[in-house]
Amino acid sequence: MYPEDLKYTTEHEWLRSPGEHDGSVRVGITHFAQDALGDIVYVSLPAVGDTITGGESCGELESTKSVSDVYAPVSGEVVAVNAALDATPELVNDDPYGGGWLFEVVPADAGAVDGLLDAAAYEASLAG
Repeated sequence: MYPEDLKYTTEHEWLRSPGEHDGSVRVGITHFAQDALGDIVYVSLPAVGDTITGGESCGELESTKSVSDVYAPVSGEVVAVNAALDATPELVNDDPYGGGWLFEVVPADAGAVDGLLDAAAYEASLAG
C-alpha cells in the first residue's frame, strides 16, 4: 500500500526521486491521506517558479468532506504542476502514486529528502 521507493512525511505527502526535471522530486499525497479526505473535487497547487518552504502549507485539496492543506515536504523551487488535476481532481483518489501526483520541486538542499521517512517508518507512524 505504501511503495518502498518513496519517501514520506508525517503530514502524509510522498516524494519520488527523480522527477521529470533535472534534480527534481515529484510530490503527492499518500493513500491514507486521500482515503481520509474522501472524494477530492478541487486542487489548489503552487505555481511553477514559486519557492516553497518545507513544513509550510503550499496548496489545498478540497473534498466533499473538508478542505485540507498540502504541506511542502522540502524547501525549493516548483518546476512542474500536474495540470491534469484541474479537469480531473479525482485522479488524486484514483491513482495517488501515479497520475494523481501534485507537483515537482527542485530541493534547495538535496540531502533534505534523505531525512524523510521510508515506507516502514511511515506505516509505523500511522499505527502509532
